[in-house]
Amino acid sequence: MIHIAIVEDDPQVREQLAGYIRRYERQFGKMFELTTFEDGDEIVSDYKAVYDIILLDVQMRRMDGMAAAEAIRRVDRDVILIFITNMAQFAIRGYAVDALDYILKPVPYFAFSQQLQKAVDRLRRRQKVFLTVPIEGGLRRIDVATIYYLESEGHYVRFYTEDGDVLTPGSLKSYEEKLSDKPFARCNSGYLVNLEQVLEVRQNTVQVGPHALQISRPKKKAFLEALTDYIGGGVR
Repeated sequence: MIHIAIVEDDPQVREQLAGYIRRYERQFGKMFELTTFEDGDEIVSDYKAVYDIILLDVQMRRMDGMAAAEAIRRVDRDVILIFITNMAQFAIRGYAVDALDYILKPVPYFAFSQQLQKAVDRLRRRQKVFLTVPIEGGLRRIDVATIYYLESEGHYVRFYTEDGDVLTPGSLKSYEEKLSDKPFARCNSGYLVNLEQVLEVRQNTVQVGPHALQISRPKKKAFLEALTDYIGGGVR
């Protein structure tokens, strides 16, 4: 379950944001554990890194959101921060604490749900998923997020990863089925690409990490559609 904290000194806005989270739960079938704080000093006092997402009001009476974020970042580098503010210029300062984004007051539900979806997508991509493959003399666990692409080599498949290449017996189709719930797509008949690792597409070439791969004409439309759908879900 995703643990969200709301830090907001205005009780009406605090209730509104809590209501938006419950509305999001009903709309998308998600479940959140929600904790609310009335000021920045409350969450900072004896802070524990138990939150996945924190919604921070920028202007509060005792400790503003930026000061609270700086204190949180000293002990928690992973929590996703989203600022709630009525002044867009505060958003620039958010880069200093690696904030995901900001939402302007008055907060509309659509803008809120879009930012919450971005945060949920980022959390999902952080979760490590391993694929165990046979190799000569044993087995190898591969972190799926580190894969650049898979290449068919006869009765073998070669994994190109951030940690080097891995050659394993099998077919590209079988691994495509195993990765069907992950963001992978074929750019041609011989390559299965991790869309999270795509840096650029230019004409008939896709840059996947340090590798430039050809996009075939028969696969181009489906590949670009898959990439567009993935990007539309929010990128890091």
